[in-house]
Amino acid sequence: MNKSDVIAAMAERAGTSNKDAGACLDAFFDVVADAVAAGGDKVSIPGWLSFEQVHRAARTARNPQTGEPVQVAARNACKVSVGSKLKAAANSGGAPAAEAPASSW
Repeated sequence: MNKSDVIAAMAERAGTSNKDAGACLDAFFDVVADAVAAGGDKVSIPGWLSFEQVHRAARTARNPQTGEPVQVAARNACKVSVGSKLKAAANSGGAPAAEAPASSW
């Protein structure tokens, strides 16, 4: 499923036009990107997804072809975590369960 398929499905479920659904999806991505770039709070949609900025420390890696050490600079990255409802939907092969399953550990 690509972006235009997602937009079409959103428009159908919401009863709106593809243009309006696309604008909402783009606005959602803009809000998430701005919040992650700011590095402040985590963007969380309980049960579904969360996005947050994480810092990756500088480290020494190895070039796999030559074995030579390579310095990798410190950087910021985006961490995306999957919530319980999305996990349940993936495991059931369909719509998410009404209640999140109990943890097995």
